[in-house]
Amino acid sequence: MDWRILGATFGTIFIAELGDKTQIACIMMAAQSKSPWTVFLGSALALVLVSLIGVLVAQALTQVLPLGLIKKGAGLGFMILGLLVFLDVL
Repeated sequence: MDWRILGATFGTIFIAELGDKTQIACIMMAAQSKSPWTVFLGSALALVLVSLIGVLVAQALTQVLPLGLIKKGAGLGFMILGLLVFLDVL
C-alpha cells in the first residue's frame, strides 16, 4: 500500500467534502430523523459506493485514453459545474 497516495486521497476528499451539499443534507436528515447513526451509515455507504464507481471508471478510462486527456476532461467538467453553480442552475 502506498501510504502517501492514501494520505493525499484522504486529505483531498476530506477537505472537498467539508461544508458541501452532501454534508448539509446529512445534517438536515440527521436532525429530522433523530437517528444520526442510521444517517451516518447510509451516507458512508453511499460515499464508498460512489468512490468505488469513480475509481473503476478511472481505471477503465486509463486503459483507453491518455492521462493528460482525462485530466483535461475532469478540469473541464469542474469548470462546467462551477459555471452552473455560479449561474444558479444547480
